[in-house]
Amino acid sequence: MKMLTLEMHIIEKEHQTYKIEIIHNNNKTEILFDPENKVLTFLNDNEGSELLKKNEYQLRKILHNKRKDTYYIGFRLTFLLREGKDVAAYNDRSKIVVLDKRNGKNKNYVIDYRDKPIHKIYTDASFRHKDNKGGFAVLHEDLVGNYKLLMDDSEEKSSNLLELIAAIKGLELLRDIDEIRIVTDSQYVRKGLTEWIINWELNDWFTANGEKVKNIEYWKKFNQLTKGKYIEFEWVKAHSNHFGNTIVDLYAKQATNRKKE
Repeated sequence: MKMLTLEMHIIEKEHQTYKIEIIHNNNKTEILFDPENKVLTFLNDNEGSELLKKNEYQLRKILHNKRKDTYYIGFRLTFLLREGKDVAAYNDRSKIVVLDKRNGKNKNYVIDYRDKPIHKIYTDASFRHKDNKGGFAVLHEDLVGNYKLLMDDSEEKSSNLLELIAAIKGLELLRDIDEIRIVTDSQYVRKGLTEWIINWELNDWFTANGEKVKNIEYWKKFNQLTKGKYIEFEWVKAHSNHFGNTIVDLYAKQATNRKKE
């Protein structure tokens, strides 16, 4: 899948609508976008406009997810579009999202679920808001069905961050393994490494809202641990009687409770 690098620059505002200049390969085109009503208008009939129309869903996702209060004249953003991206496949949570960083490459695509021999790490985290206590668990299943469990409590006070830490700990367990499937109920973990992080790196670890990425050091560590590896991300619904997810959910809660001692 070809990656296209574009630059966005908000140049004018009239009432609640912003004029945005978008540049790709020195070709400029302009759009109008109303963040309040999510109205997008293409102003030009040129190569750049056609490119954006072909990838309109991805463009709209960036524009829609950007907070209304972060639209202002002078805002700039570098972003990537995946040319010909199968949006439906990426949004289908039953499919496997692949990140292949072997041989110095950085491929990202979607495949159907397949029960092939691969090292699996089931990860989950637990955070109790009422007393600010958290924990995580990782279950490694090797190629012949042997299991190894890691669990621990944590001083971190964010469910999303604890989910990310669990995935990091899993990859650290398998430093010498090149092909791994991460099984998680966290979209934060699944989408972060396969969709968001590429744009964060382009913008010096700033988001589309112009803010520093939260948990930045953990994301950088997660990114580094996947270097040279083939990683599959399998999402499972929490509390759906999935064997691996049920086990790590139970032990993550146990790790959280352990902090009482």
